[in-house]
Amino acid sequence: MKIATLLLVSFFFLMELSAQETQKRTDSVRKVIDNFAKLQDKEISETDKIKKMFKKGEASGQLKLIYSTTPDTQEAYATAIGGIMKYELATYRGFNAGAAAYVSYDIPFASGEGTKRSSELSSSEGDYMDMGEAYLNYRYENLNFRGGRQVLDTPLADSDDIRMIQNSFEAYILSYEYNGIEFMAGNLQSWSGYDAGLDETWTKTGSDGVNFAGVTYADSLEFDTWFYNITGMANTAYFDLGVEYKINAELLIRTMLQYLHQRELDNSGVEATIYGLLAELVIGNLGLNISLNKSEKHQNKESFSGFGGGALFTNMDTMIIDEIAKDREALSYVAGFSYHYKELSFLYAYGDFSGDEDSNGIKAHIVEQNIAMGYNINEEFVVGVLLARQENVEDTQSSWNRAQVKLNYNFK
Repeated sequence: MKIATLLLVSFFFLMELSAQETQKRTDSVRKVIDNFAKLQDKEISETDKIKKMFKKGEASGQLKLIYSTTPDTQEAYATAIGGIMKYELATYRGFNAGAAAYVSYDIPFASGEGTKRSSELSSSEGDYMDMGEAYLNYRYENLNFRGGRQVLDTPLADSDDIRMIQNSFEAYILSYEYNGIEFMAGNLQSWSGYDAGLDETWTKTGSDGVNFAGVTYADSLEFDTWFYNITGMANTAYFDLGVEYKINAELLIRTMLQYLHQRELDNSGVEATIYGLLAELVIGNLGLNISLNKSEKHQNKESFSGFGGGALFTNMDTMIIDEIAKDREALSYVAGFSYHYKELSFLYAYGDFSGDEDSNGIKAHIVEQNIAMGYNINEEFVVGVLLARQENVEDTQSSWNRAQVKLNYNFK
């Protein structure tokens, strides 16, 4: 995990992901003997194998309850209930398929009214329902193809599951694994979710989609190399390289470098060159982290961190360097620490984002602080609290506080 936002998510929502372990069901001895008898009696027909795709399919999901205020000065808030209900077929001759419904509904008595109601959880109408996933998958040895609506996590297109509705993509993706190296290529046609805007169902990615390819490897040495052709917007190259060194059982050091370059297409106004550096020290249950990003000035141009939370090291709950990098040189750094103790986790992060004068002589300087706490009640149930404060040093009237409380129940 490479960026400050991902650092935040990794400590705020880490136990949500770990709670999704598969529960094993033990059949009785009688059923085991019965199954052996059937296999010995005859070979299973193709029809029976297809039936087993459905019989052995798995249902799973998440139930979420979130209270959240908006990251602005309006002091709007909402409380919503919803989540994901998913069903995935078992594999037959390498093929399987899955579908998931994403839903969210504001709770009226626990949400603001009019301009005081946040639209970040369930849209401006107060409700959201969509088929967020509907895909067909084929796997042959280390080669995998998936087409349709699906969850995707790459540097410039990711799920960004930080509110109620995560991002998902209508995409066609081919991937191959070899000795720990993963190769991926595909096409993204549209996307939906929190970052795409909950008032829209599915929004196009680029004027004619996004063509992309990438290579990734993660061990003591880790690297990512990606290229995105975002049609009508920009050709984007992304690269990062990191080394992790474990001194002993309690002490670990990790460093990473990052580079993002975007070349404008069709006068879109998107062009950027951004460098990044991250250093992390882990001492037992304590983690110390510092990261920075520097964006060069491109006259009257702005950067685009992607469809989702983005890959930049200094991305926080709300603030990213994109917000201040247009038509100016900008610098951001984030420092923080995290601590884990049994089922409890804690994170504090401080970010400083500053930009030189743009063509109009306007400077930018924003400071954001994040505090996140998570408690894993059991393997399925997680509680998380996030407090964020953003201060606009150049315009104190636009400073704000944000709070979020999230209850997440995972089931299979």
